[in-house]
Amino acid sequence: MSVEMAAIGTHERRSPWPLIWLGFLVGVVILWLLRDSLAPLVKYPDKWELGLTKWIGIGSKWLVAHIQFITRGLAAILDVPLRAAIAVLAKGVLAPNDAVLFPRLSWVGIIGAVTLIGYAYGGARTALTAFGCFLYIALFGQWNGAMLTLASVIVCVPIAVALGLGFGILAFRHKRLAMWIIQPSLDLMQTMPSFAYLVPVLLLFGSGPVPALVATVIFASPPMVRATVLALGAVPEEVLDFGNMAGCSPRQKLWRIMIPSSRALLMVGVNQVIMMTLNMVIIASMIGAGGLGYDVLLALRQGDIGKGAVAGMAIVAIAVSLDRISQAAAAQQARPQIVGLPFGRRHPYLVAGIAWICLTTLLSVYVPAFADVPKSLVVTLGDSLNEIIKWININFFDAIEAVRTWLLLNLMNPVKQALVAAPWFAILVGLSLAGWQLGGRKLALLIASLIAFVLIVGQWEKATISVYLCAISAVIAALIGIPIGAWSSRSDWANRVTTALVDTLQTLPTFVYLIPVVMLFRVGDVTAMIAIILFAVTPAIRYTAHGLRNVSPQVIEAARAMGSTPRQILWRVQVPLALPEIMLGINQVILLALSMLVITALVGTRDLGQEVYIALTKADSGRGIVAGLCVAFLGIILDRLAAAAAQKTRQRLGLVNISAHG
Repeated sequence: MSVEMAAIGTHERRSPWPLIWLGFLVGVVILWLLRDSLAPLVKYPDKWELGLTKWIGIGSKWLVAHIQFITRGLAAILDVPLRAAIAVLAKGVLAPNDAVLFPRLSWVGIIGAVTLIGYAYGGARTALTAFGCFLYIALFGQWNGAMLTLASVIVCVPIAVALGLGFGILAFRHKRLAMWIIQPSLDLMQTMPSFAYLVPVLLLFGSGPVPALVATVIFASPPMVRATVLALGAVPEEVLDFGNMAGCSPRQKLWRIMIPSSRALLMVGVNQVIMMTLNMVIIASMIGAGGLGYDVLLALRQGDIGKGAVAGMAIVAIAVSLDRISQAAAAQQARPQIVGLPFGRRHPYLVAGIAWICLTTLLSVYVPAFADVPKSLVVTLGDSLNEIIKWININFFDAIEAVRTWLLLNLMNPVKQALVAAPWFAILVGLSLAGWQLGGRKLALLIASLIAFVLIVGQWEKATISVYLCAISAVIAALIGIPIGAWSSRSDWANRVTTALVDTLQTLPTFVYLIPVVMLFRVGDVTAMIAIILFAVTPAIRYTAHGLRNVSPQVIEAARAMGSTPRQILWRVQVPLALPEIMLGINQVILLALSMLVITALVGTRDLGQEVYIALTKADSGRGIVAGLCVAFLGIILDRLAAAAAQKTRQRLGLVNISAHG
């Protein structure tokens, strides 16, 4: 009797999903065989589309007409600090007749001050990095553009940090508000392509540096919100109990206990804000931000790859220096302050930096070499790079073209044609079923709703092209990144090499990835794919290495004691236990690939990114917002599916309530 009951229990617990998927495949085959009769389920009919693009455009114009006085007033307020920063760093204070009332800061003074900041936070290595980066900017003729870019960063970062901190505190204190409004908004903002931010901002604020500043602040704030929630939630209970015992009010406990205790994690958020600000400032050059981003964009449009490469490397130099300094500031422990010491003793580097800047700026009034980089010191590299590129294209054109053609004919075009021809109804049902199996009915309903939006706004074909390019790039990036991450986890030397590589790649703004690829492969889908792979490969490396390194040593010792070889330990112990983290890395690869799609519109892709770019050039808010939402919804679908798959894997391995990695 007990055996029969056990058999019945096993039968009842058997998953219905194999039969469901078998039925789905049979349905797809029938749909394909009867595709002529069931044409509306294969190709979405135009008459089923809703004119949302038109109505959003009309609504945007109505909104602009009624709130323009507010946006223009806000722009006037933000213009004050931006003009001040540009005057101090780039142009000086000018009289109405263009006479210089106060000079801009000396380039020698800025290099010295940045070096001192690097030494104060990170020691000699960070100081040398900062010095080398800014010296490159000066000696290669990029100082003026770099100072315009740096002025925008200096204004944007404090505003974005303040907004992110405020909303993070709000989300931490009000869980329901966070769940229903703040969290979904963050998900949408972080999956929305960067170009899509420019379209409504251009409509509301016009073009120029201030609208670019507004778009940058909106784009860069979400990481600070998430970092604030995470940091405040990580404050130890003992610290909170101490505040309660001391009789602190909720406000005192927040500002005098929780935020100081969370300094390290909050500084990580500041680091992310700086990197995203710099990235967006470059993109915002398309609506008048100026600076190095405009130099790169102009060079790409003119086909002057050498000039674009030099300006791109200047962007990299700013990114690397700011990243290293902010990381050092995040890692630095708070120093106890001795009461009674004079200000100069408590802040020696600050005083020395201010004194050095004042001295060199004063000298710049009388010594021209301190005001501008002497032309005799400037190295012109653009023409030489163009000659090198010309030589490569002449001598290796056949090989490069053969690789490009093979990729197009044998990999990219077949996948593209298969996805474009696939029945929309089958894709909708298949992804909804996958969501149901991995995350339940709510996830299935979310996926079906987001796909339905893409269909009814008439962006299905461009969405499938976006998915094809993203999918191929993400698969290749994962196939490259996961083995490199596994190799990195096997030795300290390999870890140091890959860490340096990943850190460098993650500090490069997205524009920069296009330059070397355009040099070799010109424009088109192959160029876009290679740029996306370079941009998106880093999470696969980092997450794989982290997951494999953090598998419990006791588990590895147990496998070794049972006689397992190193290869068996890797494939049968470490990889299965690290699989959830590897899957999260793949999730990040997909999201980065989607975010890069819009940038690759500059090199001739014909997907949703191109839609956003066209909308930006035509100031078509309806078209830009709809295309941007479609990209964001694709990102949310892929993100939710990957996260649910990782959670399912954790459950299968029994890693939900216990630490999987010791």
